[in-house]
Order: sequence, then C-alpha cells, then structure tokens
Amino acid sequence: MLEKIFVKVREASRRVALAPDSQRSEALRRLAQLVEENMDNILRANALDLSKMDAANPLYDRLQLTPERLRAIAADLRHVASLPAPDGEVVEERTLDNGIALRQVRVPFGVVGVIYEARPNVTYDVFSLCLKSGNACVLKGGHDAEESNRAAIALIHRALADVGLPVEACELLPSTHEATAEMLNAVEYIDVCIPRGGRRLIDFVRDNARVPVIETGAGVVHIYFDAAADLQMGTAIICNAKTRRVSVCNALDTLLIHRSRLSDLPAIVAPLLARGVTLHADPASLAALVGAPTQVPTMASQASPLASQACRGARMASCSPALLSSEAFGERIVAAVAEDADREWMSYNMGIFTVDSLDDALAHIAAHGSGHSESIITEDEAAARRFQTEVDASSVYVNLPTSFTDGGQFGLGAEVGISTQKLGPRGPMGLKALTTTKYLLTGRGQLRP
Repeated sequence: MLEKIFVKVREASRRVALAPDSQRSEALRRLAQLVEENMDNILRANALDLSKMDAANPLYDRLQLTPERLRAIAADLRHVASLPAPDGEVVEERTLDNGIALRQVRVPFGVVGVIYEARPNVTYDVFSLCLKSGNACVLKGGHDAEESNRAAIALIHRALADVGLPVEACELLPSTHEATAEMLNAVEYIDVCIPRGGRRLIDFVRDNARVPVIETGAGVVHIYFDAAADLQMGTAIICNAKTRRVSVCNALDTLLIHRSRLSDLPAIVAPLLARGVTLHADPASLAALVGAPTQVPTMASQASPLASQACRGARMASCSPALLSSEAFGERIVAAVAEDADREWMSYNMGIFTVDSLDDALAHIAAHGSGHSESIITEDEAAARRFQTEVDASSVYVNLPTSFTDGGQFGLGAEVGISTQKLGPRGPMGLKALTTTKYLLTGRGQLRP
C-alpha cells in the first residue's frame, strides 16, 4: 500500500543528490525560521500527544517539546546548514602503476529509513542530516508522537517547496505496525534502515528487516569509580550522567565502585537521592548505605572546573552542603537483583555494584555493557589508559559524564542515532555516517593483461 510513497521518495532522492549544497542548506535555514514562527502550532500538536501519555512514563520527557527545545532545534538546523556537505569529498586519490587515475569519493546512501519512538525532535534531526548529506528519508515515528511529527512534516514540506526541492524528499509513514513491516521489506526503495529507540524496537527491526540495518540507541551505561577517584569531581559527574535526562540512552544505568571507596558511597549518592533516584545496591554497597549519614560534598571554589561544570549541567541544588539522613530515603535504597546488572533503566533508578579492582570493573562491563558509552573516574593515568584501551564501546570517557555522547556535543550538528555496532559507522552518526563511497577511475585506453 505504501509502494507509491516509496517510489516518489526514491525519485526525489536523485534530485536531492544532484542539488547544490547551497540549495539544501537554504532549505534547512528556511525550516529553522518556520519552526520559530510556528511554535504555538507545534506546541499545540505536542500537547495533544502529551495528553495521551502518563506523565510518569519515562518516555514523557522525550516526547515533550518546549519553547526552549524548539529554539534549540532551530539552532541545530542552522548549525547543520553551516557544516561542509560530505558528499563529493575525496577520501583517497592516487595514480595506479598503469597510469589509471583513481579517486574514492563520498556519495549519499540514497534513501534512508528511520524508525523511532516518542522523540519528535528526531524528525528534525534526521531530515536535516539526510538532506545536507544528499539523501532523501522515509520516517516512521511512534503513535505517541503522531501529532507532533505531522506538524513537523508539514513545515519540512513547506521549507522544501520554498527553495524548489521536491517535498517527497521527506515522507512520514503512518504510525502502524503494517507500515513498519512494509518499510522493513522495501528493498527496492530504501537503502538503509536505522532504528532509534529501546532494545525491543532495535531487536525487532534487526530480526525482521530485509533492508540493511544500522543498530543504534540501546545503552546499558556504566561509570567506574576507581580507587584513585576524586570524590568531589566524581560526585558531580555521576549526578550529571544520571539525572541530566534520565530517559536518554546515554544516561547512567550502573555505578561500579571500588571496594576501598565504599566509605565515600553515602556522599556520592546523596545528590542522586536528593533528586529522586532509587538505588538498587548489591550487598556490599547496600551495607555501606543503610544507616549511614550522607554528607553532600561542598563544591568549593577550589574544586576542579570539570566538577563545577558537571554540577551546573545537572542543575544540582544539592551541590551546597547538606546533611541527608539515609533513613529519610530508605524506600529508595533497595537490594539489587541479578537482572539489574543488565537493565537500561530510562528512569530515576540506578544500579550500584562493588568491584575489587579495575580488572573486575572491566570484566563487569564486558559482561553487561551494550557497547554504547562507558566512563572511569580516576586520577591514576595508567588505569585511565587501560580503561580506554580495553573497554569495547562506541564512546569511552575518563573523568567525564556519559551525557556527552551526543552528535551535537561532538560537533556533528545533530545525530541520526548512536550506533553501537562495529560494521559501518559507530558512535553518534552525523553527516559522514550517512554516506558511502564509490571509486572513480579515469584512463587513456589502458587494457588489463
């Protein structure tokens, strides 16, 4: 039933690929202007979606648009427009021994299909990156964000038409299971499919698609608090990584703490408890927390700039000195179960597991990580080097929160998703990740012997 749409998008992709970068960029700048001019309409559509979702649902924050978030979307659109277009970039150029001139250049995929859940900002991100890199796109959003996505597509079509590009360069499919099935089997029309969402969505797409798939999104994220970790800096980093936005894939799921630092654990988790996080602690960490007074460390002027920055990023009101009785938070300090080590919480919940060494931390991450983002807090340079060398993930940090795993933070303008696979792009997927290459060869009649 959707074949007519797929055919039109495929035809539009050829026109987009041939369009000059200046025209594609103008479409993005025009869309940014339309977003700013139509905020009220976008927010009304978003309010309809929000009215159908329980505010306690972890996806509620992802679904919600605000004037501030819409202004950020417009800024991201303009930033992507300002970036160099990747298509046509020469990756390699040389002359072969037989005199043939060889060039390897970047070219668009053609048609990119993206399936995503309650994230209306993804509609703008995906469109901007696809258009700037010379691709057309087919979008399949979740029913939770249907009104918000339709409002976005209406503005995208206006922006494309205003600059003379085909509106079919971006199409939104119905939010039905049948549409998903047709999209995953559109081998003649869609060049690559990218699921952006939770593990269930990603597994379904991978297991049922006939078109090539790039896996993104699901993250079981760890921070290891080493024996040589700085307490003040580490406390701020952990709070930022967990509470900045709990529903996103780079949010902290599991804190690993060296056994020798268990006496510091009450201070480490005090800001988390103050912000409503429930801690699922293993026996050793549970014993360190239950009945212990928790003193929030002072973020004094002599604290490291990194600690202060992380503190501000988390909007931690609890960064000022405060004594928190663990008894007051008893219902939010609970015993962990084995399954918690593999849980992507996407909520105000976090696991805590005790390790005896860096080796144990590395083994835990290897067993339970998802290849997304991992971080170590340490002043031991040798431990930091080992961690970054041996951890198998798309982004590996030292003394930083995992919340930095983001295309915008990496200078990519936006992202289609965060790839956790090894074949093809890995990590935040920006413009170059939406291209492939082809070889161009020029000669003067050489014949192969």
